[in-house]
Amino acid sequence: MIQYKIKPKALSITIMVCSLLFLSSCNESEYLNVDNPNSVTEATFWKTPLQFNSALNATYGAMQFSAISGSGLSEEEVRADIADTYTFFRPLIYRQLTYTDNSPQVVNKWTQLYIGIFRANQIINKIEEADATAFAPKQKETIIAQARCLRAFFYFQLVHTYGKAIIRTEATATGLNKGLSSIAEVNAAIIIPDLVYAKDNLPPTWVDSKDKGRLTWGTATSLLGKVYLYDKKWTEAANEFKLVIDSQIYSLTPNVLDNFTDQNEFNSESILEVAYSATANPGASGANTDDTPFAAGAEANDVASQYASIGGFGGFNTVISNYYLHELFLSDEIDPANAINTTNAQSRRLTASICPKDFEGKYFGVDNTNQQVHAYRGLGLTALVKKYTNWYQATSEYPLNRSGINFRHIRLADVYLMYAEALVSSPSGDVNEAIKYIDLVRERAGVKTLKQYLTANGNTFPQLNISKQVHGTQPMVAPTKANILTHIQMVERPLELCFEGHRWKDLVRWGKVKEALQTVADDLNWRSANLIDVLDKAPLNISGSVNLLELTANQNYKSAVHDYFPLPATELQTNTGL
Repeated sequence: MIQYKIKPKALSITIMVCSLLFLSSCNESEYLNVDNPNSVTEATFWKTPLQFNSALNATYGAMQFSAISGSGLSEEEVRADIADTYTFFRPLIYRQLTYTDNSPQVVNKWTQLYIGIFRANQIINKIEEADATAFAPKQKETIIAQARCLRAFFYFQLVHTYGKAIIRTEATATGLNKGLSSIAEVNAAIIIPDLVYAKDNLPPTWVDSKDKGRLTWGTATSLLGKVYLYDKKWTEAANEFKLVIDSQIYSLTPNVLDNFTDQNEFNSESILEVAYSATANPGASGANTDDTPFAAGAEANDVASQYASIGGFGGFNTVISNYYLHELFLSDEIDPANAINTTNAQSRRLTASICPKDFEGKYFGVDNTNQQVHAYRGLGLTALVKKYTNWYQATSEYPLNRSGINFRHIRLADVYLMYAEALVSSPSGDVNEAIKYIDLVRERAGVKTLKQYLTANGNTFPQLNISKQVHGTQPMVAPTKANILTHIQMVERPLELCFEGHRWKDLVRWGKVKEALQTVADDLNWRSANLIDVLDKAPLNISGSVNLLELTANQNYKSAVHDYFPLPATELQTNTGL
């Protein structure tokens, strides 16, 4: 398959100059409107499988936009209970929930998702008019299935970012003044039918290596399960996730770090992955990504610079780990009998995810004696974000905000945890089955499994989400469905999936935003009141002051206002149908 960037649109080239020698004999109405036979027009483009695949590549490319898979996500992450920022960085408006309908991520994500939807609609609309004999058996259906799965992904992101969406299924510049539809309406009209069709018509895997990154049966099935999970249809969700698990197409990578580097991409755990390259299109900023989505043509991502250290390592660390997440990682006790652990005192999952002051190994080529790594330590910084940065191989981030690390929207560990959640949320679910899949994730992380805790502690396990620094101890609880669900919500998902674009959506669908923000606020108030007992002391080694920015978020939060982004001002101003 030939891969190249193409943005199909009708082109018209008019010949404006005629030789004076023939001017007197030319008919003006003829020579002023001659089509260029070499141009690509609306009438000539939508004909062949190659053309539809080119349009499909452009639709995949929309997933590379910064607001969908890049730095914009860091601004969404900072709202939740796992991240923080500083008063002098733009993410402050998201940290303190003071953003408006004209804030960059609010506007950009809406616009970029609808670009993806428009491109998908073009394919879905136009392929029905194409000559069926031009396609090999099942080729047409596979193209449609990819377009519909992509459209479902874009709409899923829309409704769970904004709480609603405008249903647009036609690729047209007219008829855009339409009203809003609810999550349930969009699910019924678009997302579920699209995913069912994609599930029925996408291959389990792609044979040609050039097709790495294309959507598969597993992508559609996992996303469909996620739709049901968000809709609290536990049995349906569990059934879809179990299909993915039992297919044996996917397996956890041996090391969790394999999911956040550019060295083991499209691996056995990957289900929905967006490709980036640090070397393609040199000189372009990672902020301008909209290109072919596969390894041969993908451009760079800009998210790494938001996380990497500002202390001479090419980043700005505008978004950092907060104390809750940092302490959660420290509570995640390593299992010395697990072969993945050698001389490390910190878990492999911690090392792959955050960079505390006492980090192990190297960070951009330096060890933890380098005082510049945590340049803002006097402002309460205790841990940087490592995920999606090049800390493991480079001396600094690539220039121009360029990173080649792919972004994973769905991976098998996420499916395991969603399956476990569906099981313990269902009246008929099996809690022991849920623990089994949680423990597969924990075992890969090199930490003690729930089963190990239960065996050693009279069938109880610790509530690892309770701050030992603040409360002195972590209560031991029985493995009831409610307690296992709390563990999934407040321990396992934030530890395994932090900074992967899930946390705020998770808290909203659980109805736990206020509870999570209040917990962080209470712990911050205790640390502020007991400053002498926490400054420069284990486990967090807070220096200078306690970062209290989250207190404003806790005070400002109103579910009806903040669970979802507001409709962008641009849509409100231009759409008379609202």
